[in-house]
Amino acid sequence: MDRTFTVEEARAMMPAVMERADAFVRMRGDLAELAQDLRDRGESERGGLAEVKALEARLGEILGWFVAHGLEVKGVAPLLVDFPSALDGVSVRLCWLEGDRELGWYHRDELGFAGRRPFP
Repeated sequence: MDRTFTVEEARAMMPAVMERADAFVRMRGDLAELAQDLRDRGESERGGLAEVKALEARLGEILGWFVAHGLEVKGVAPLLVDFPSALDGVSVRLCWLEGDRELGWYHRDELGFAGRRPFP
């Protein structure tokens, strides 16, 4: 889905983005601990292979939600999500990074994360 967001549209989506991002981060941590325990000890109080597969599937569903709503997932650790947009006629990505509590950054398409700036 090719979609372009206004700043207002992107900010209106942030409660849903934050809800899924918080769940993603929590599950990502659970999966990392579970996988490490299974590698190191062959067992974990968090479960076994079935729980690994369930967490992987749920993480994939969350990432799929972002994509289905026109967002671009640029990274998963940390979680980095871009909203295609335009500012003053220039094609940009409104940029949300795990840990941000609001959408307040952008970068020109061709610059990527290195060109990240706060909204004017």
